[in-house]
Amino acid sequence: MPSVMETYVENREMVQPNHANTHGTAHGGNVMKWMDEIGAMSAMRFAGEEVVTARMNQVNFDRPIPVGDTALIEAYVYAAGSTSMRVRLRTFRENPRTGEREQTTESFFVYVAVNDDGRPTTVPDLTVESEEGEAYRDAALEGEDE
Repeated sequence: MPSVMETYVENREMVQPNHANTHGTAHGGNVMKWMDEIGAMSAMRFAGEEVVTARMNQVNFDRPIPVGDTALIEAYVYAAGSTSMRVRLRTFRENPRTGEREQTTESFFVYVAVNDDGRPTTVPDLTVESEEGEAYRDAALEGEDE
C-alpha cells in the first residue's frame, strides 16, 4: 500500500514570455495546466494506473509569477476512495538565482483511476507511515475545508 510521501511529486517550469499574460506574469491557464499534469503524476504513482481528472476545487491565484521566475509545483495524494484520489497541489513562485520562494496558488484535485478500457478501476488504500506524511495529510485535510 502506497504512503502519502511516496506520492509526493515536484516539478518546475521556467515562466517564459509565451506563458505570460499582458501583465508579464504566468497566465492562470498555464499554471492550472501545470498543476493538473503534476497532480496526475502523483495520482498515477499512487494508483499504478492511468488517471483522469474528475474535479478541481476553487483555485485562488494569491500572487503572480513573473516571466523569468520559476513555477514550482508540488503534489501529493492525501486521501483515497475506492477508485478516486484526492491530491493537494501548491504552486510557488521561485527566484531561480536566489531560491527565494512564496506560495502563489493552492487547489485540491480529484483524479479517478481508469483501466485500459477507460473505466474506473480500484485503487489501493493510502497509508501514513511517518510524522512527515501525517503532517502533509493533516495540512491537506485542513486546507480543503477552508
